[in-house]
Amino acid sequence: MIYTTHYKSPLGDILLASKNNKLIGLWIEEEKYYLSDLKDEIKEEEKEILEKTKYWLDRYFKGEKPSIDELDLSPLGSDFRKRVWKILCEIPYGEVITYKDIADTIAKQKGLKKMSSQAVGGAVGHNPISIIIPCHRVVGTNGSLTGYAGGIDKKVYLLKHEKVNMEKLFIPKKGTAL
Repeated sequence: MIYTTHYKSPLGDILLASKNNKLIGLWIEEEKYYLSDLKDEIKEEEKEILEKTKYWLDRYFKGEKPSIDELDLSPLGSDFRKRVWKILCEIPYGEVITYKDIADTIAKQKGLKKMSSQAVGGAVGHNPISIIIPCHRVVGTNGSLTGYAGGIDKKVYLLKHEKVNMEKLFIPKKGTAL
């Protein structure tokens, strides 16, 4: 059984989902992959992890820097995606890294010469616990704000909220984030 609740945020309505008292999803309304990969029966009901997540989000949107470790996360996805999401969790608040940085890290971990930045982009884009697993902190090598399933406007909001230096970052004229 999957339990859900809603959270009102500056970005709009957010749906939170849990299973076995672990957070498995956080989707901003109208997000590209809203409720993706959920196959169990869904029931709207407050659970402890969902209350903890709401408190975490309250603090985040007030400008605090709550730790990801405060929440028991269990995102649903392949081993590759989970490896990418683990790297996302290590990106410091207020900083950004590139898809290439993540690809290089995974290649090194696996003993490979190279890893596809596009494959990494796919995993980043399918992050089921956005904001908390900070996929908004990933940018293109050239500074392009690309690849956010929640929409480019929300990615910009989150980066500015975290006081990221936006001088070298830009919104692409066309691409996956628009």
